[in-house]
Amino acid sequence: MADEQNLVAVFRSPDRGAREEAEEIRELLGEAGIEALVVDDASPGVVGGTIEVRVPLRDAARAEKILAAVQEEADSVVELDTSRELDLETVFASSGVTAEMEALTIRSILEAGGLSPVLVGASAIPSLSFEVRVPGTELDEARRLIAEARQAGPQAADDAQSAGERQP
Repeated sequence: MADEQNLVAVFRSPDRGAREEAEEIRELLGEAGIEALVVDDASPGVVGGTIEVRVPLRDAARAEKILAAVQEEADSVVELDTSRELDLETVFASSGVTAEMEALTIRSILEAGGLSPVLVGASAIPSLSFEVRVPGTELDEARRLIAEARQAGPQAADDAQSAGERQP
């Protein structure tokens, strides 16, 4: 490698994953024919707690251009999911003295059915309503599980609890 005095930093980071990222950059630049060196704060001129990738001064502009293109590509790959499939939909809502208990029961039923319910409400203010919400993709299944539980009634819950207590 060129004299270390003729090297310039093209990457610098204090992040936890900086060493791995720096090694990836070193390999990428190597594939482009640019000799790169990964250095840490044990090397002269490196700020404490950081990792740098250094290249010969003659290759600095080309290295920076390669890294900018990689960053631009990475930025363009990130696409936001704008679908409403994961938006939370209310499947149960209640207010009053028993609202929290009912919402907790509904949440338990849905969790037992393999769904991902979210409980919305504040125990500290019981006069406010409680809701159970699920991702839109789980809405139909949640409604089916709730209807099934209501049809089975409280006796089914008692029977299930008793059966669970008898298991070894």
